[in-house]
Formats: sequence, structure tokens, C-alpha cells
Amino acid sequence: MMSTGPKGAAPAAGGGRAATKRELPERFKAYKHVWVFIEQERGVVHPVSWELMGAGRRLADKLNVDLAAVVIGPVGETTEQAVAESFCYGADLAYIVADHLLADYRNESYTKALSELVNTYKPEILLLGATTLGRDLAGSVATTLLTGLTADCTELDVDPDGSLAATRPTFGGSLLCTIYTLNYRPQMATVRPRVMPTPERVTGAVWRVISHPLGLVEEDIVTKVLSFLPDRDSKKSNLAYADVVVAGGLGLGSPENFQLVQQLADVLGAEYGCSRPLVQKGWVTSDRQIGQTGKTIRPKLYIAAGISGAIQHRVGVEGGDLIVAINTDKSAPIFDFAHIGIVTDALRLLPALTSAFRARLSPHSHDRIAG
Repeated sequence: MMSTGPKGAAPAAGGGRAATKRELPERFKAYKHVWVFIEQERGVVHPVSWELMGAGRRLADKLNVDLAAVVIGPVGETTEQAVAESFCYGADLAYIVADHLLADYRNESYTKALSELVNTYKPEILLLGATTLGRDLAGSVATTLLTGLTADCTELDVDPDGSLAATRPTFGGSLLCTIYTLNYRPQMATVRPRVMPTPERVTGAVWRVISHPLGLVEEDIVTKVLSFLPDRDSKKSNLAYADVVVAGGLGLGSPENFQLVQQLADVLGAEYGCSRPLVQKGWVTSDRQIGQTGKTIRPKLYIAAGISGAIQHRVGVEGGDLIVAINTDKSAPIFDFAHIGIVTDALRLLPALTSAFRARLSPHSHDRIAG
């Protein structure tokens, strides 16, 4: 569950090694550098790619190796633009596989392209976003390359010997586990969107670009894209990239009381979310869940009402700039990582906050406050 691949992909708990590292096989000693897969669909780069460039830059600097962007897509301006942007986010070089057959994501063609790049140019670390596309591709590539894959990481680091230490929640979110792929290369990991901060974009020149052929024809690919239907559901949440999020937990007591969270979010122009138990009880839809098995968020302001703050929830919110926790239990775990903790009944405080913000943010608020 925690790591896929051969027995050399050894898990370790608490940051320590669960197995003694053997000498890296000779055939893997030539593997160097850190790669980040730049995910794009229909000409749009997923923001997680730039987040991973920041993480990759830190790893590459520690290892004193290059950071490379990997761009796979159709021939044309959008793919070229993705390559150019990768240098603005810290790439030292870029590998590109451009072919008209890559206009739509298909597992077979993308797996062949990325696997051949790895076998040809030999990176020691390969990072992908834990998106729908990234998860599908990462599993196929790891299986093809017979290496390990650590999924849904919340932290990445390298040991002094160069081993990738990939940390993720496990056992239902109750523990953090650090996993090593000790004797296989590349060391692969996926990271969920918004877990890592986005580095500052710096305009720069395009440096080294290495093109590699796909080597496929349409007849080689089993899957065919017959049509594309975009998701036009405007009611779906945008939690991952919201600046302000208000969320509720079991402490609210009933599904009817959850409307207090929605009302405050509406006044603030914010997104609203919830902890996992509310989804399990059917109070809120799954696209609103925040935490390890839901969305990871990095808002400027996060207000959590009636949420205990177990590690499953913590890993999804601790990147927020300002976390305000409201809970009647002064010993609730959420107070360990919240910036502001308020020990009170959320059913009383939420309506008061809503009224206060409504008055402050109304068109005539200046006159009312001044008076």
C-alpha cells in the first residue's frame, strides 16, 4: 500500500531505515539528476508542476546535480511554452517529447515516452503530481521500469548518501511514514497539489533542451480518443487554490448546523469545506473534503469550526498562512498547529462572525463603522 515495486523499495517509519542499505547495483550508479514531469492537458500546465519544480530545486541543490523538466505533448506552441516556463521555475535543462500523437493523454503513449526518456538519460529522482493523470502515469512508469513509487507524499528530502526520503501519511492518517527506494532507480514519488509552495517565477532564458522521438504510430496505440466533454459543473469546489476557506467538523453536531459554515464562507467570498467524518455521514459531498484523502489547501486564511485536527486533516491544511481553530475542547489536536485558537462553541461564534463580517464588508460599512 505504501510503496509499489520490488523488495528493494523498503519502507521505514519515523524517519529511520527499516532495512540496511545494500550497495547500489552497478547498473544504477550512472543515474544522476532530479526530474519533474510537467503535466499539461489541452495546452494548460497543471500548477502542481511548478510546485514540484520548487521541491525539485531544493533536492537538486542538496545533491549538487541538475534539475530537469520533462515535457511530453503535441508539436506546437503550447508544448514549447511549457518548456520555456519550466526555465522560469528553476530548470537547468528540459527534455521534450513532442508528437501529434500526444495531443491527448493516453497511458500507453505517455508511458512509453517517459519510460524511454528515463532509460536513455537516467535520472536518480523522478517527481510527478498526484493528480488523476499523474497517478495513472506514475504507476505505469514505475511498473515498466521495475522501480519503487511512493504516492501522495507530504514531504521530500534527501539523506547525506543521496537517498530520497519520501514521507507520507499511513494507517488511515494516524502516522507519518518515510519510505526509501534503496536499491533501484529512479526513485519515484508523487506529490499532491498544494502540498508544496509554488516558487517565485523568475523570467529567464531557455537553456539546454533535449528532444527525444516518440517512436510510435497511431496503429501502435490501442486507446482511441473519440471525443472530449469538459467538466462544466460550476458548483464543484475550488478548494485547493482558494485564498480563504471555512470548514466544519463533527463538532457542529448536525447537518443543519453546517449551513453556518456556508453562510460565513458566502459573506467572505470564500470556499467551504469539511473534515472526513462529515463526508462519511453524508452531510457534505466528497469534493468538499479537506485532508489526506480529500483536498490539500494552502489558503491565506483557514477557519476550522468543530474540527478536532487529527493528522489526517492536519496534512491537508498546515500549509495555510493563517489557521484559526474554533473548538470547545481545549485539548483538541488542532490547537497544536493553529495560529489562533478559540475555545468556544462554534454554533455561537460562527453567526457572530458572519454578522460582523457582513457589516464590515457591506457597501456602507465605512459610514457604519465611523458612526
